[in-house]
Amino acid sequence: MLSDEQIKAIVTNAKLVAPEQLADVESYSRTAGHSLQDSLVEKEMTTDEALGKFIADSLKVPFVVLSKLQIPQDIFTLVPQRVARKYKMIAFQRSDKGISIALVDPTKLDEVAMIERKTGQKVAVYYATPRDIENELRLYKRDIQRTIDVLIKEDMGGDGLNDPPVAKIVDTLIEFAYEDRASDIHMEPQEKDAIVRFRIDGVLQDVLSITNYLHDRMVTRIKVLSSLRTDEHLSAQDGKLQIPLADEDLDVRVSIVPVVTGEKIVMRLLSSRSRQYSLADLGMNEKDLAKVTNAYGHSFGMILSTGPTGSGKTTSIYAMLKTLNERERNITTIEDPVEYRIKGANQIQVNVKTNLTFANGLRSILRQDPNIIFVGEIRDGETAGIAVNAALTGHLVFSTLHTNDAATTIPRLIDMKVEPFLVASTVNIIIAQRLVRRICNMCRLSTTITEDELLKYLPTNVIAKHYIPIGEKKEIRIYHGKGCKSCNFTGYTGRLGLFEVLEVTKPIRELIIAHAGADAIADMAIKEGMTTMLDDGLQKVAQGVTTIEEILRVTKTEFV
Repeated sequence: MLSDEQIKAIVTNAKLVAPEQLADVESYSRTAGHSLQDSLVEKEMTTDEALGKFIADSLKVPFVVLSKLQIPQDIFTLVPQRVARKYKMIAFQRSDKGISIALVDPTKLDEVAMIERKTGQKVAVYYATPRDIENELRLYKRDIQRTIDVLIKEDMGGDGLNDPPVAKIVDTLIEFAYEDRASDIHMEPQEKDAIVRFRIDGVLQDVLSITNYLHDRMVTRIKVLSSLRTDEHLSAQDGKLQIPLADEDLDVRVSIVPVVTGEKIVMRLLSSRSRQYSLADLGMNEKDLAKVTNAYGHSFGMILSTGPTGSGKTTSIYAMLKTLNERERNITTIEDPVEYRIKGANQIQVNVKTNLTFANGLRSILRQDPNIIFVGEIRDGETAGIAVNAALTGHLVFSTLHTNDAATTIPRLIDMKVEPFLVASTVNIIIAQRLVRRICNMCRLSTTITEDELLKYLPTNVIAKHYIPIGEKKEIRIYHGKGCKSCNFTGYTGRLGLFEVLEVTKPIRELIIAHAGADAIADMAIKEGMTTMLDDGLQKVAQGVTTIEEILRVTKTEFV
């Protein structure tokens, strides 16, 4: 990867960023502990692709966006996994002239020469961004069942008298989950054996079957790593452990509950990779992004993120906090739990046993001279009242609520006994969101569907708004994933957000003060140009990044 000094020189020569802006980004980079290249994207000074083009031009090598290509597996594996991960390189194309390989640092000619010696072919060097290459490294798939079976066979010996290598199996299981970008690992004892499932892109997938004996041994090992009681089998226990991996020290949150057939474990993987996203990376369109950027540019007021559990609310708020994280500001958070560390921020963990609740913690935070406050969740009227007063007295307050859409957040706050004029005075913007699975780039296919077929899902006015018929047959082009090894034959890899951004303008404030309902507020916001989650989703379907089935699955929209 290029050094910060090299990136700075490239950005300066290209006049991509004004000198004073570059100085701000450098300061942020040092504070957050991120590379200058990542920081430029995170601070939304440029996009990852645009910056990549400038870097490639400066290095006088061609630029490639790997995520836009369909790379055949036989070409991809020309570079062994160990080498690809170590040197951050991906083979993506082969022709009569040789192999095309993308690197994060094309000046490393020794690595290129090594690949030429091993393959006996000429190598053409391309530049790809570190983010792009990191995303593509997931294509190195291994069979977890076979790997665990081999580990057991090798360590137990042919007679099967030795104990299985439990420590090695637990580490391997977590490594596999990390490489597959799983958010959770479920270990579930059954009547005859135990099942391990990974939650990938929000959907659980069976990955491994093990004996109940091995499951019990693994439960004991995880309890030891998490500092939990190994002799307790009838009570729920919660803990935390850390696994050192090649890319980071991975924090894992552990929950153990007794079930009829034994003890079930769920491990939540708190990877720093989910902190790398900006709002643009998460799928927010330019119009909504401008509204949100304007809102968190204020020095006071409230920014609320709403949606059900697992809809990416906290990730979106972290994306904004990263942008605001500078030495001149005091950022203090109270969360339950603290999922990710923000370098330079003061993060407080809720602890009900010591009466450190959201409300009590928030009162203490206000005596800590904060500029920016993040309240993990507004759960009750007491917390809501303190948060609103904090926003009213010159603090920028971020928080989350559980509501179905942006407009219903207003009545929800009023139900919590917050006066309507206070809501109107303090709330700057409300972001409602859901997460949908992204179509796999490796097996994406386009197809056509007739307008009549589409009418089964959507009303005529919605179809007319988002889709242009092809010719006289009134066929419409849509996309889907065929299913391949890269996506575990699901047709999807990764997720992106559907957003509904409600900006609290003067007409909206007047409606709030007049005790207007959610429908009236939503109608006014749409009249002023708000994109609903459904509209945002259907735009993404038209762009070929997700499917109609995914949009309907997460929005659960019913048409009359």
